[in-house]
Amino acid sequence: MDILIIEDDVEIAQLLKLLLEKEGFACRICGDGPAALDAVQAQPPDLMILDLMIPGLDGLEVCARVRQQPGPKDPYILMLTAKGEEVDRIIGLSTGADDYMVKPFSPKELVARVRALLRRSLRHIETPGHTQSTSHFELDLEQHKAFRNLEGESEELDLTTLEFKLLSAFLSYPGRVWSRSQLIDKLWDGDFFGDERVVDTHVARLRKKIEPDPSKPTFVKTVIGAGYKFEDQAN
Repeated sequence: MDILIIEDDVEIAQLLKLLLEKEGFACRICGDGPAALDAVQAQPPDLMILDLMIPGLDGLEVCARVRQQPGPKDPYILMLTAKGEEVDRIIGLSTGADDYMVKPFSPKELVARVRALLRRSLRHIETPGHTQSTSHFELDLEQHKAFRNLEGESEELDLTTLEFKLLSAFLSYPGRVWSRSQLIDKLWDGDFFGDERVVDTHVARLRKKIEPDPSKPTFVKTVIGAGYKFEDQAN
């Protein structure tokens, strides 16, 4: 597994590299935002450890750009921040971070979170049959392709692996209200290690790709105080 460390503090970057290489991971280091984007484009990693405060482009901007232009891999992103109060901002901006840690952090906990994130890539959707469909959506579970049908036209959706799994979960039980913890259990089978609000980030990303107007979702709806539910009625 290839890990890209984006950290401008040389001592912390080298410590992370040493720590993770002892665990058998291959690691690269970048010290600023533009260099990180170049490294991702040249050789997409399996996971990024991304400091929030880096020169050139901050961690939020790097994270957003990586998610906007996915390559052959859609890397997991573990955000590092020195300020606990930044956590809500990281999650709320829907930049696409999968987890976060606040400095100073426990080396053992960081390794545990890295392993938990990378284990998710080994999970597959376990849904009987080969396709799922509703009035406006169809998933090919074997080919991992998703299609949206609006106004008589079919459009293939460019979904990441996690977004595909999330949509599959919604399509499997239309009308069901899902709590964050239920979605985590469904998607990651107990391998999740982090803040449940990360689910909000991924729901927001999915909405941008499937909703005609993401600011007024018609398919994936928020149920205040409960979670999310998927509705798809024929016109």
